[in-house]
Parts: sequence; C-alpha cells; structure tokens
Amino acid sequence: MAGLLPSLVIVGRPNVGKSTLFNRLTGTRRSIVTNEPGITRDRIYGKAEWRGRELEIVDTGGIVPDDKALVPQEVLRQAHVAIKTAALLVLVVDSQAGLTPLDEELARLLRTTGKPFVIAVNKVDARSQESNAAVFHRIGAPVFPIAAEHGTGVDDLLDAALAKFYPFAEAQVGAGLAPPDLPAEEPPIEVAIIGRPNVGKSTLLNRLAGEERSIVSPIPGTTMDNVDTEITRAGRAYRFVDTAGIRRKGKTTLIAEKLSVVMARRGLERCDVAVLVVDGQEGVTQGDAQIASYAEQSGRSVVIVINKWDLAVVRARDAAARDAATAKGKSKRAPGEPHNPENFDSGRLMFDYEKMIRAKLKFLSYAPIVFLSAKTGERADKLYPLINQCWDARRRRIATPALNNWLKEEVDLQRGTTPKARPVRIYYITQAKIAPPTFLMFTNQKAPLHFSYLRFLENQLRAKFDLVGTPVRFIQRLRQREKRSSGDDP
Repeated sequence: MAGLLPSLVIVGRPNVGKSTLFNRLTGTRRSIVTNEPGITRDRIYGKAEWRGRELEIVDTGGIVPDDKALVPQEVLRQAHVAIKTAALLVLVVDSQAGLTPLDEELARLLRTTGKPFVIAVNKVDARSQESNAAVFHRIGAPVFPIAAEHGTGVDDLLDAALAKFYPFAEAQVGAGLAPPDLPAEEPPIEVAIIGRPNVGKSTLLNRLAGEERSIVSPIPGTTMDNVDTEITRAGRAYRFVDTAGIRRKGKTTLIAEKLSVVMARRGLERCDVAVLVVDGQEGVTQGDAQIASYAEQSGRSVVIVINKWDLAVVRARDAAARDAATAKGKSKRAPGEPHNPENFDSGRLMFDYEKMIRAKLKFLSYAPIVFLSAKTGERADKLYPLINQCWDARRRRIATPALNNWLKEEVDLQRGTTPKARPVRIYYITQAKIAPPTFLMFTNQKAPLHFSYLRFLENQLRAKFDLVGTPVRFIQRLRQREKRSSGDDP
C-alpha cells in the first residue's frame, strides 16, 4: 500500500503517545490498519481521510533508551525505513517530560534527511498547559500542541500535513502513480450569526442565502434550535449557524434576552467567525455588549453588523429635518417636504455611529464594522469579503524570521515595562499556534509585561501582518540560559 498515497510517518521515543496518535488519526476516519512484518520492529500502516483527501499513516514504534548499543542503530533503522516514502515526518514528544536528549537526537537525525518534519507535543490536555510546549521551539521545527487521546489540536496537525502533501500529490498524479481524484474541497467557513432577539439575524441569513441562489440545505443542529445553512459563494463554502428564533409564546422579554445569550455562547463554540448583529435604530445595548464579550472571550474572529441601517438613516434625516424646521420657526415638517435637510451628511452619521460603537465595545476594537440592511439587501454584499478576511487572518502563520525582524526593526522595545515599571527585554518571538494567532515571547524576566505595552504590541502586529478581525494572544516565557553539562568542562 506504500507509495500510492502521501505518507505521514510518526516517530519518537517510547511512551510519548505515538500509537495513541496513530489510532486517533486512523480509527476515527474508519481506516484499515495492517501490520507489515519482516523488520526488527513492526511498522503499522493505516489510512486516514481528511478534508476529502486520503493519506497514509505509518507508526514506526519506539526506541529503547536503556539499550545504549541499539539506540543509534534503531534510530537510523526507523528513519531509513520510514523516510523512503515519507512526505512528512511527525516527531511526537511528551509535554509533561519536557525536551529530553533523546528527543534532540531524533530531531537532529530527522533534519539530516532533508525531509520536512513537524513536532507534535502530546499530552497537552488543557489550554493552560499549552505553554509547556514552548521549550520544543528550540528544535526549530513547527510545533503543534495536541492531546492525542482526546483529539485536541489534531485538526491543526492534519491541516499542516495537507499543506505539505499538495505538491507531493500533484507530482504523483503527473507520474501516474496516484488516483486522479485527489483535489479536495476546502472546508466550509463556520460562521455564527449572534445577537439579541429581533435585530434581524434570520433576515440576514435569508438575505445571504437567497441573493446567491445557491443550494441551501437545512441541517438539524446539535444545540437547541440552532439550524445550519450551507451556502456556496464564488467557489467558497460557508456554514452559517443561525442562533435566531428563540422567542416563545408566553416568554417574557427578559427570558428571551437570556436565551439569546445562551444561544450565542453555543453558536460560538462551533464557529470560526462570529457575526454580531446590532440594531442600527437602537444602538449598542447592555445585551449586545454581553454577547460581544462572550465572542471576544471565545477567541473567535468577529465582524460587527449594524443592521437596519436604512431605517437608522431615515430616522436621523427626519430628526435633522425637524431641527432645521424648528430653526426656521416651524413646528413640524410640512407635508411633501423632503427628508434630506440641506446640511445632512450620511457619511458623517456613519462615522459618528462607528465612533460610538468603538467606545462601547472597546474590547472588540479589532472587529471590522459593516452597515447594511438585511431586509433590502443594501450593502449586504460587503459582508462576505469581511468574513473571508477574518478567516484568513485567523489561520495565518507568520514565519519566525519575519516576526523577529519586525520586533527588531519596527517595535520600540524601550516601551516594554512590567506593572512595576521595570524594563523588559523581548529576546525572541515565534508563533505558537493559529485560530487565534498566538505568539510566544521569551523575555529577560518573569514579571508580566504591562497590559498597555501588550496592547501596543498587538496593534503594531496587526498593522504589519494584516490580522483583521481576529483576536491575538501572547504567551510570555522567561528565557532559560543554557546550562553547561559536566562533559563540556575542559
């Protein structure tokens, strides 16, 4: 079976979770797993399917660290057997054990092969443990915190694998070695439409689905009354999670407000991008702010939609007309008098409204705002490009050299202080993960950077690398000085 599919080969020392990862990748994809005898340590082959593509998974077994005579030979044996057909090597390490000399030795050997490899830091069972993966960045390969037993982080690992496999797959097709049906569909962008009752969430969804005249299939949701709607636009697939329809007969407005928060939170658990809908006639209410705070805390990308903007403009024009009439000594607008007073500026109204939104939702300063009317369709076409930008920024990977050049050349490091005003030096920065983009900084002291400086860094980072609509996270770690071993002494 080897040679027909791009091969992902799992290597590592014993007890780091290689077999668990193999079972996770293959077992949940209903793959066929077979043993191939004839070598000192059996290799296990299996298939996995991810985003419409098939790939071969190979588990190479572990190395016996206690048998010093066999360690180098076994490492080379595993490498030679696996690397012959490997498109990507995955070095599995244990986050709880930290970076061991054997891990480093394996990494050095993999590097000499010239094959691409990544590091799967296993047993990261909680978000609070993700910082344990920081030390493995020293190896110099992409790092993916995972929990193979539970499946956490495995999606990102498979996405990275497919990114490596694409050129390989095309080469195989050209050589006539692989099936011609390798092209895969991109996964749909998961979008949750959230907001208070009666702000126009369902109307917006119907507008987005109807104007494209694409196939829309209602799929029963897994959370209360949420209904998924799949839409294809300009060759890109979207799955919208509608959290609307929560009002019930006999329920009070207060209960409906509470239900809207529950629905929003459940929708956020499933989505990549949250579309927060606000009633343009009412402005930002306490309920809007509460739902917005959940969106920010969830780490999802956010687009703010000011709906019913056509009605808000009419209301503002009427108010301006009344003011103008009052100034002329009239009690009210005469019949047939146009809504537009001479000095009414709709652009200025939008500017002032956005300023108000930013003031009330300061924690979503990174979220783009679009003014539209879901009912008439006015400006609704501007929403899709914003969703795409947020999705792309959310999953953007920035090369470590580019980050450190930015840090060195464009960031004022003198502004970095702790809450006690002690200067902090950032030695090194690297991207630890995506969705949302998370950056690991190594500093000269353990005290956390002041929040104002972190905000400054975030703003500079967004401007440099176009991180639109997505939250940015920072992890600060104390740089450990290298300790000289006794064997280094003269």
